Amino acid sequence: MPTRTAIEQRLAEAQTRLSPRRLRIIQAALENPDETFFLSSRALARRYRVDPATIVRTIQALGYRQYADFLKDLREHFIQRVTPYRIVEATAREKGTVADHVRHSLERDLHNLDAVRSGLDPTRAVDLARRIHRARAVLVVGVDLAASLAWFFAYGLDALGFHAEAPVGSAGILQHKVRALTARDLFVAISFGRGLRTTIDATTDARDRGVPTFGITDSDTTPVARSCDAYLLAPISASTFTGSYVAPMAVLNAVLVACAQLKPKRSLAVLRQTEKEYLSGPRWYDQAPADEGPRRTRRRKS
Repeated sequence: MPTRTAIEQRLAEAQTRLSPRRLRIIQAALENPDETFFLSSRALARRYRVDPATIVRTIQALGYRQYADFLKDLREHFIQRVTPYRIVEATAREKGTVADHVRHSLERDLHNLDAVRSGLDPTRAVDLARRIHRARAVLVVGVDLAASLAWFFAYGLDALGFHAEAPVGSAGILQHKVRALTARDLFVAISFGRGLRTTIDATTDARDRGVPTFGITDSDTTPVARSCDAYLLAPISASTFTGSYVAPMAVLNAVLVACAQLKPKRSLAVLRQTEKEYLSGPRWYDQAPADEGPRRTRRRKS
């Protein structure tokens, strides 16, 4: 069984001090943390149809001095407890048609993008771009579904002339790649929520070897954020069991733009080498017009 989260521990210790009404509020918040950890005290009060003072007194009964501390622990609870099954189970309980669920999914993606647009400090994306320019080589690590993000980022960096790699295969291969890094290289970890052990172990190993580390994650409190020298945030909350990678993709695109624009002459010199290939060449599928292609004749039945 998983250990108790901080907020669960507080709830267990404060149950005798909580009225049934306040207990129901906390339990409801814990059952739907992804829908409540970003709400203000007034918004949370409206959600559960109580006055804001009730919310304040309830979290004080749990031992919190500030509402922000309560939200931080609620966020941690969400990270520790969310599973693909719980996500699908929660959406299955919601009323509405399949089309309604599709629309809701798109709305959540847009919400994540809005969070990046309003919350991303462009100077931090530029900071990562500067680290990439200084690095001899860049190792981008993402495991499981995050491997798609790691591959995309490494591909984009390669196209701009950087020596970047997103290793695939066993944990052993990843360990060998990390051991080959030096202080002149850069290690980029991409992982969200609790973080996958393979990614976090590789990050810790790289940091212990003196390799500069940078993280792409979804919270200041994730293992990636705590393990890396610096990081960028992108939410992945979604009504789909895979999570939403729309916001992380936007962040990675922003970093690639920063890499290209830091030294535009260098970027243009590299990309000019592939200009002819992109305009024409064996890379692209070239289908002959229908009237020039070989015609098939129908065989008449006798």
